[in-house]
Amino acid sequence: MEIIPAIDLINGQCVRLSAGDFARQTTYDADPVAVARRFADAGLRRLHLVDLDGARAGQPVNLAVLEAIASQTSLDIDAGGGIQTAAALVQVLGAGAAHATAGSLAVREPATVQAWLAQYGSDTIFLGADYKGAHIVINAWVDQSDLTLTGFVADYLAAGGTTFICTDVSKDGLLQGPSLPTYRLLVEQFPTARFIASGGVTTIGDLELLVEAGMHGAIIGKALYEGTIALADLQRFL
Repeated sequence: MEIIPAIDLINGQCVRLSAGDFARQTTYDADPVAVARRFADAGLRRLHLVDLDGARAGQPVNLAVLEAIASQTSLDIDAGGGIQTAAALVQVLGAGAAHATAGSLAVREPATVQAWLAQYGSDTIFLGADYKGAHIVINAWVDQSDLTLTGFVADYLAAGGTTFICTDVSKDGLLQGPSLPTYRLLVEQFPTARFIASGGVTTIGDLELLVEAGMHGAIIGKALYEGTIALADLQRFL
């Protein structure tokens, strides 16, 4: 299972939100490039980079940070937040992201994202399945869509998608453990998909359970910043 540390950006700084609430924001580091270097120095190969400003603005805002991390580390970066147009996608990939995550747009304009999958391939275009309860949430987690999590996955598997970042918004940033029952059901229902768990990962034990559940990857954010998981403890997964 791939271990993927997360950097969420607001005003160019490393932050975490609690349950997706912008009013419950903690700033952890003013230098996200230094944070990314620490991850790389610890042997981690991937990075989940979320432009929270971009998610609210509907266009990438923190491209300079993405460029700096890409140029100063060898991390394989998946970037999300504000990728709403073909121009924004080109910007993000041009700034050094290896993968771009389509979330809200994948719900609102499925034809656009399906065309991206056809053009760039499923190794480049990831699907952001942000959910609360049974339904996908969009627009920086503010609005609930009519689309269910399983419906979203089924639709994009049929369209050629393979990798789904599944974020339980109700758990994100709360250090209360991941949504294991949901992930087990997804893996059982869609065995060909690559699911990346996001939200709630708190302990090494959580990671071991996600391995057992058959997850392709696990994103770790607040646990690394609060110290409930130490970078040294991740060596067994690398």
